[in-house]
Amino acid sequence: MTRRYDLVVVGAGVAGGAAARACRDAGLTVAVVESDRFGGTCPLRGCNPKKVLLGAAEAVARVRGLHGRGLRGEPEVDWAALQAFKAGFVDDMPGRIESAYSRRGIDTLHGHARLTGPRGLEVDGEPVEAGRIFLGPGARPAPLGIPGEELVTLSDAFLDLPALPESIVFIGGGYISFEFAHMVSRAGVRATVLHRGPRVLGGFEPELAEVIVAASRQAGIDVRTNMPVTAVERAPDGGLTVLAGPGGARAFACAMAVHGAGRAPALEGLGLEAAGVAVGPRGILVNEYMQSTSNPAVYAGGDAASTPFALTPSSNNEGLVAAHNMLHGNSLSVDQAGIPRVVFSVPPLAAVGPTEAEARAHGLDVAVHQGDMNDWLPWQRLGEEHTGYKILTAPGGRIVAAHLAGHHAEELANTFALAVRLGLTAEQVRRTIWAYPTSGYYIQYMLPQQEPQ
Repeated sequence: MTRRYDLVVVGAGVAGGAAARACRDAGLTVAVVESDRFGGTCPLRGCNPKKVLLGAAEAVARVRGLHGRGLRGEPEVDWAALQAFKAGFVDDMPGRIESAYSRRGIDTLHGHARLTGPRGLEVDGEPVEAGRIFLGPGARPAPLGIPGEELVTLSDAFLDLPALPESIVFIGGGYISFEFAHMVSRAGVRATVLHRGPRVLGGFEPELAEVIVAASRQAGIDVRTNMPVTAVERAPDGGLTVLAGPGGARAFACAMAVHGAGRAPALEGLGLEAAGVAVGPRGILVNEYMQSTSNPAVYAGGDAASTPFALTPSSNNEGLVAAHNMLHGNSLSVDQAGIPRVVFSVPPLAAVGPTEAEARAHGLDVAVHQGDMNDWLPWQRLGEEHTGYKILTAPGGRIVAAHLAGHHAEELANTFALAVRLGLTAEQVRRTIWAYPTSGYYIQYMLPQQEPQ
């Protein structure tokens, strides 16, 4: 017998959850289909567990920064205890999320969803009919396409390691590699990051990415650029050899190699062609209302949709916007202005808005104000040596973008996100009365004086 719902959500992650709850609260019959555990990447195998594990690295770095400044001795990371601590944040999450759906009156279906037509699906072969379909299947590690790829550890497995090896090579120079490398280097692991191009952490200001590279190397992380990985081999001693560089001429011996080379939309097996759902290089093609450009009954959001950001807050917003438009007709578009993005290295790297190069490429006339915070109290008192900021303003002083590296960069980014989203000028922010002595207080010194009118 065919089940029928007003809305079927494929993927129980952040985007799908937001859409499902909003539509159910409006009275629609809703089902959520999930082939794995309920919750998606962020609470189970991404943001949350990663941040818990990084807490130890942050503490170790803080102590090291204060050596000779009132602290002595060296803290030691107990990885097994840290993993047990992390489990308290993760293990019961799927059950809690699924129970919350049930209490709301949302049906939860376990199995693999495959689209069979414009409004039809199968869940492990069982037919389901939907008035609307929301696709939020998330992402998976992008294929490396190299010999020995099966020897590489994926991020999910890495976050659940019961013990750390003595050495790890991280493949790719993006978010995942730098966050994981900073996590393990403070636990005594010899960490190497191999990046195929000349610049790591693409999408961030090059000057501030270099601040993080310098901080990484000081932490003992070997960062190599122009070092594309060509193969991974099993070594005679049971370890691994990662071949990289032109023609695989360089060999890096390690106990483990970890995939940090980005993620791709998890669309395989969804039957998108049968439903007439168009796909581009970055995922399901959607319009500003999060509706499929080729099937009006389908909406999509999160990592599987072709949108500018693959972030938890933006995914939640996309799910809410899609729900509004499914309920009320296409009347609400996604506002992508001022969405902060953060690399949780130690120290963190954060960005709000475009880079200078991106701004100028789009014809924006921006003024640049940049420097570092090394001698400012909130950073100096912690012994932090690797900091920087770069603020972009438009004529008249409106804040267009902010790029930050250093302690509390992620929290400062939230303040700049508000400023960008509300169209505030540097002068308006400078006139704000800030608590002192805090990191936020020093925002005023990052901003240029307002230009004469």
